[in-house]
Amino acid sequence: MGSPKANNRFLNACVVDTNRSDARKTSSALAQHVTNGQPAYILSSKEHAVAFLRHTPINVIVVDLECIGGEAELSEIVAACPRAILLAVSAKGSVSRAINAMRNGAHDFLTKPFTDEMLCEKLDAHLGAFQAQSGKVHQKTVAVPSSNQRVGSDVSATQFEGFVGTSNRMQTVYGQIDRMATSSAPAFITGESGTGKELCAQALHARSARKAGPFVAINCGAIPVNLMESEIFGHVRGAFTGADEARAGAAEIADGGTLFLDEIGEMELCLQSKLLRFLQTGTIQRVGEHKVRSLDLRVICATNRDPKAEITAGRFREDLFYRLHVLPIRLPALRERREDIPTLALTFLRKYAGEEKRGFQRFSTGSEALLLQHSWPGNVRELENVVRQLVVMNEGVEVTESMLSPLLQSNPASIQSDISISATEYAFSSGRSIEPLWFQEKQIIETTLETFDGNIALAAAALEISPSTIYRKRQSWADRASL
Repeated sequence: MGSPKANNRFLNACVVDTNRSDARKTSSALAQHVTNGQPAYILSSKEHAVAFLRHTPINVIVVDLECIGGEAELSEIVAACPRAILLAVSAKGSVSRAINAMRNGAHDFLTKPFTDEMLCEKLDAHLGAFQAQSGKVHQKTVAVPSSNQRVGSDVSATQFEGFVGTSNRMQTVYGQIDRMATSSAPAFITGESGTGKELCAQALHARSARKAGPFVAINCGAIPVNLMESEIFGHVRGAFTGADEARAGAAEIADGGTLFLDEIGEMELCLQSKLLRFLQTGTIQRVGEHKVRSLDLRVICATNRDPKAEITAGRFREDLFYRLHVLPIRLPALRERREDIPTLALTFLRKYAGEEKRGFQRFSTGSEALLLQHSWPGNVRELENVVRQLVVMNEGVEVTESMLSPLLQSNPASIQSDISISATEYAFSSGRSIEPLWFQEKQIIETTLETFDGNIALAAAALEISPSTIYRKRQSWADRASL
């Protein structure tokens, strides 16, 4: 039987099932008919699946309902990986159970035992719709916008490969992307969180000669240290506990295309040396394997840290930095290109008004002034979140100051003062000791770090935050202590 998407080798799949025999059979069927030989990940509990799916791009999920505790538990898996095709399976099949499963987020339902053909048939139609909706699917879905203007052909265009803005700073970035896209040399993207570093990497890929190949993204800050080498370079069966099947890593999957290493500053020094060797030789070895594999791909990396400061602190190899820092691009913070704020805000307003079926069409003069006055520490991501919140929480045609100002917290000093006074009064009246939020956060993070012997990546994964958040918190505590 033919594969529904045999030409699409960049789909990733996982199976959630406590029955190892059933899970391996399903994984084999997915590898044969869906992922073009790439084995599916096998997970044995709902908790493991949710934690895994939050940090790993997956396109197809097959879930045994008995494994996770029933149809109602599907919602957590859907929330962890909302874009994936989810197929629920169960040995206790019934019409009502199938309906409940789909009400809770499953795309379809199969009764155990099922054949490879039955599984393939169920997935066929959904994969077709998935392909049509998102275009060519890679390990991490890349949404390339319809705007394909070239820099120089229309400098007044408001969109460039998903970026929005016509400011001089962004025109400079567009020009850099346009020139660098034709090269195979490594690119090094810097900028604050929320400035669009992954979007920049996608633009470099989309305008390159490698655009027909895969774009594979790995967040170096979201994967535990002990799994990072396997995620990038792959592993053979039995290489470590839990390595039940041989698996290609991100670098191998990106062969012929682009590998994007986000938050490269979070990578441990021991792995940095292996990445340097790969960049120098163009070859890799899977974990536990002696065979050398030659690859042809472009490496793009990004960080929100100052790489020179990381080198000085001994956290980043200087030789790796110069190997990667061939074509640097710095993305400006939103406060550095304020003239783009109205256009960005209106773009987000129209997007979410359509999604939420609201009638918003514009911003009032006063609300636009508030947008321009705000410092936007979270950059474009913060602006997008603010616009989405106001659309969800309000009705109307025009966004007013009263709708916007509570979301911007325009006078945080006075709010903090009021809270401090009332909290102090309550503490005295109730006889309870109330610790500030920052102090409670410090205790939680330090306790978690002690649990994981100081391993920031593992502690961050357990707390479901980015490792960079822990670094920033630590710096803020040090600043407080020095006052």
